[in-house]
Amino acid sequence: MHIRTTIAAATAVFAVTLAGCGSGDDGGDAKSAPSRAGTPESSAAKTPGAEQSDGATPGDAKKATGIPAEPDAATRAQLIRALSAINPALVADEDKAVTNARNQCSTLDGGRRAETAARTRFSTSDHKVTHVEARKINVAVSTVLCN
Repeated sequence: MHIRTTIAAATAVFAVTLAGCGSGDDGGDAKSAPSRAGTPESSAAKTPGAEQSDGATPGDAKKATGIPAEPDAATRAQLIRALSAINPALVADEDKAVTNARNQCSTLDGGRRAETAARTRFSTSDHKVTHVEARKINVAVSTVLCN
C-alpha cells in the first residue's frame, strides 16, 4: 500500500511540474499552439490532484487517492481510543496505527476487499487481526477518520 501512495504522490508532483513548465508564453508563433494540444502536459493538467496552482491545497493529491490528511490531535486521540477498544495490540505503535488507518480509508472508499486489507494492514508479528476485529477496524476507521 505504501508503494501505491508513493506512486500517486510522485505522479501528482510530476503532473504539477509538467503543468508549471508549460504555463509561460515563450513568444512562439501561433502555428505551434495546436501541436502542443496532444503533449503530456495538457493531459497531465487534467489528472486529479494536478491542479495545484489555483486555490488547491497540498492535501488535494491525497484526497484524490482516498487517503485523508494527517488527523488533528483530537481526531488522532479518538482514533487511537477506538482501535484500542477493539484490541490494544492494534495501537502498540500509535504512529503506525494512524498511518494504517489513513491508508485503510482508500480501501474503504475504493470498494476493495476492506476486511482482508484491514487484516493485512493491522496485523503484526505479535498480533494477527481476526475477521471480527477487521470488521470493527473498518467501522472505527470509517466513522472517525474517513468521513
